[in-house]
Amino acid sequence: MIEENAAVRLTAVRKAFGQHVVLDGVDLEVPLGQKLAVIGRSGSGKTTLLRLLLMLDRPDSGTVEVIGQLLGQKRVGDRLVKDDEQHLRKVRSNIGMVFQHFNLFPHMTALQNITEAPIHVLNQPVSDARDHARELLGLVGLSSKADSYPRQLSGGEQQRVAIARALAMKPRIMLFDEVTSALDPEVIGEVLDVIRNLARGDLTPEGGMTMIIVTHEMSFARDIADRVIFMDCGAIAEDASPEVIFTNPQQERTRSFLGSVLRR
Repeated sequence: MIEENAAVRLTAVRKAFGQHVVLDGVDLEVPLGQKLAVIGRSGSGKTTLLRLLLMLDRPDSGTVEVIGQLLGQKRVGDRLVKDDEQHLRKVRSNIGMVFQHFNLFPHMTALQNITEAPIHVLNQPVSDARDHARELLGLVGLSSKADSYPRQLSGGEQQRVAIARALAMKPRIMLFDEVTSALDPEVIGEVLDVIRNLARGDLTPEGGMTMIIVTHEMSFARDIADRVIFMDCGAIAEDASPEVIFTNPQQERTRSFLGSVLRR
């Protein structure tokens, strides 16, 4: 059983697509409330790590646990077997994810995008879901955009709606996958500011949300994270505080990566 103060745990997780090994025996535990930044070159396994936490991809071997429960598997005697969809949905409901490309429903307004899942998945009353959605739009600075369709919003505004949509499900864990990579440079800051506020607990009354953030914004990672992992070739090559990673990395692979990124 996962420790009570842990949000997620990956144990000996391996994932390959054909002959290409994407994750190679990854062990990772993230305590509740921690802000973890995940950095590394393209293809190092960062996004796959997040996808496994939602079971958008399934590991070839190893286990994934979320808030004390196996995800996508269950124990039958000494064996692990595929879990039923009802339990998988229950465990996965602890997690919200914001993707690179927003994934908003184009035929729905910002308000409708945010209320769709709370109404149809959480069975919230429509009026309650709409009130909460308007509150979230205010928190991400988009009170005036409730009735706007995605095509009427900038990329940064769409991404902020996507963050509000994820928060509307009241997750205990938030995953962010390179959320600024598809944005124009002039709007990146507005999205990063929302995530900073979320990390400080400003956007959630209870605060203390666990966050796992895959990012190529090194200064942002250093500013926001309690802990940073550097992934290389499907493995965690270094795992330390932001101060160590960014000022005194212990691994040559980490130094080489940061040197190339910071030069750019």
